[in-house]
Amino acid sequence: MDPGGVTTALVASDGVTTPSGASPDDDYWRRPDPAGPPDSPASGRQRSPGDGTSGEDAGGVPGGPAAAGYTGPPPTSPPPPGWRPPVHIQGTPPRRLPPQDMAALDADEQRAQRVTWGMGAVTGVVLLVLLCLLCSRAFLRG
Repeated sequence: MDPGGVTTALVASDGVTTPSGASPDDDYWRRPDPAGPPDSPASGRQRSPGDGTSGEDAGGVPGGPAAAGYTGPPPTSPPPPGWRPPVHIQGTPPRRLPPQDMAALDADEQRAQRVTWGMGAVTGVVLLVLLCLLCSRAFLRG
């Protein structure tokens, strides 16, 4: 109920356009004041799990002081010098590639280039003939 005694419908978009902090319903989700006293069971306010402010979430004891932020990953120790992972199967060495005939490759490339240019020329001639036919029909009718 509202303070005026009017019951409002619970809608998912209710209060979306209000500025942040304008609604007392947002107080539950606000971060605590860092200068304020730590929460305790005697204060009457309970924390939800996962809000990141209690000592238990920071890895400490419940009710203890909270950690001062993210301290980074735990330290790691490097492996001993010269350490390698164990080898279970030895792979075969790569085989030699066959030699290439450069003269034959050049001849094949030239033949392919001639075919490509020939197909392009035929396509161009066909398109030019079609363009001439379409233009002649347009001029003969008009």
